[in-house]
Amino acid sequence: PGSMDAVRDQNSVILLSKETFPAGPSAEITSLVESSFEPGVTVPVAKGDILAITATDRDGIPFVVASFHGDTNGLATKPVLSAIMKGMASDSSLVAHKLVFGLDANTYEKAKPGKQQDVLEWGQHYVSYDLTSCWGDVPNPANYTTFNSRTYLQPQLNKACKKTDKRANGDVNPKDFILFGKGDFKVVHTWKDNTGEKTYIEDMAFPTLNFPSDHGILATIVEPITSASNA
Repeated sequence: PGSMDAVRDQNSVILLSKETFPAGPSAEITSLVESSFEPGVTVPVAKGDILAITATDRDGIPFVVASFHGDTNGLATKPVLSAIMKGMASDSSLVAHKLVFGLDANTYEKAKPGKQQDVLEWGQHYVSYDLTSCWGDVPNPANYTTFNSRTYLQPQLNKACKKTDKRANGDVNPKDFILFGKGDFKVVHTWKDNTGEKTYIEDMAFPTLNFPSDHGILATIVEPITSASNA
């Protein structure tokens, strides 16, 4: 990315397969996205949160590939997607590009109204742009990708809880998504991982000594939707 925060340890990055995208990235369009927020609306994004690039695959198909690290309450998630779609629509050179967007949406199973982003409402938002996700049009609110809570061995004691309360007081939510055009791709297989071994253990708190992230890894295999498959 052209703009990173060297102090924070939270920056969006994108890695492209050389086999799929032999020429690598064509251009970075993060500034186009950031300039496409609605005027007068404050969106809680920080330097390094958004990364958007263009790239052409080995078959000559142009893509916009984007990554986003959402704010804790997920209030920037909908505005960022709207800005991506607005930016692509405003640039004639991007209209034919296919979008693939991976993000930490920071959505919640039981959101506090007006203070946190509800996951089902988020699903309605991306569907309104004719997009779908690796979890489908309607995400399952109980399909968690985080399960973490704070011990007392850290400075913010107001956020600490006992081991017996980690499920009730922890961050256990469906937060991670991969979006793409509903008419462009269909999911072959999606999986999540909180072990580093391509498996996800439900109801297990993490990070662990073997898995250092507080979000599970999310992966999906998609294939193009052809005219024949639409018939």
